Amino acid sequence: MHHNFNYLTPSHTQQFEHIIKRSRFITTAGHVNSRADAKQFIQQVRDQYPDASHHCWAHIVGAPSAFEGVDQSDDGEPKGTAGKPILNVLQHSGLGNVVFIVTRYFGGVKLGAGGLVRAYSQSASQAIQLLKTREYVVCQRVILLFSYPLQGKVEYYLASSDIEITDKVFTQQVCFTIAAPQNKVSELQNDLDQLANGKILITFEQ
Repeated sequence: MHHNFNYLTPSHTQQFEHIIKRSRFITTAGHVNSRADAKQFIQQVRDQYPDASHHCWAHIVGAPSAFEGVDQSDDGEPKGTAGKPILNVLQHSGLGNVVFIVTRYFGGVKLGAGGLVRAYSQSASQAIQLLKTREYVVCQRVILLFSYPLQGKVEYYLASSDIEITDKVFTQQVCFTIAAPQNKVSELQNDLDQLANGKILITFEQ
């Protein structure tokens, strides 16, 4: 487990543009929460510039160090000249839950493999320098099980700690599912134990 749970992600969809040897490169950066999100986002950019020569992209879905959420595409540019360089920049940026699409309008001058790598790297790096970001808070699902008399106390504590209750089930006992910021989980556990003299059953969902 890493302990710097929260990370930076684009605050909103942003576009940056520059011209390299008459080719127009437009970088679109966005926040995504899943591979499906990323796919949809890439499709939106394709629809926005339907006549572009290429839409090369890379994404990191999840934390900056995630392996499983990493993907990239050269979209018809010579292999390794576009998607990889964009991904490389992303992986050194410390950003997570992020997708970059670099849309290219070919301007008639061939850049060569080395030139393409430089152009796509530069497009992504420039975007990162100008990108507005926000902190993405990584949450852990926690399940709380307790008796009815404690409900008011628990709800008050969660509300004042700004912790979201994502589900409530009422049977013989009360069961709350909450989304707790991962860097506050042990604090939460201590607080709830004190609040209810250990009478709350706390389980962590993997």
